[in-house]
Amino acid sequence: MPEFKLQYRFLAVPWKYSGPAGWYFVSLPKKISREIRTHFKSVEQGWGRLPAKIKIGNTEWQSAIWFDTKQDTYLLPLKAAVRKKEGLTEGKKTTVTIFL
Repeated sequence: MPEFKLQYRFLAVPWKYSGPAGWYFVSLPKKISREIRTHFKSVEQGWGRLPAKIKIGNTEWQSAIWFDTKQDTYLLPLKAAVRKKEGLTEGKKTTVTIFL
């Protein structure tokens, strides 16, 4: 299991991908993404994937953030179970904590 030493906390607005899968994401703030990319690009896995621990509300889980070159920021996919448990809806601000 990876050891997570850095913590980033920010407000984010969930949004839904318009493709057929209908995934929900939050985009990390660009300033935070630039800092993460500067320090962790060398350890990214395929497609800009970085393992992370995530906390929203009372829910914590292990996942990954993915670098999106089109938006020039990292994206965090939001599982349906987490969205339901924490009452996350598209466009509703939420506090996200990411541990890397």
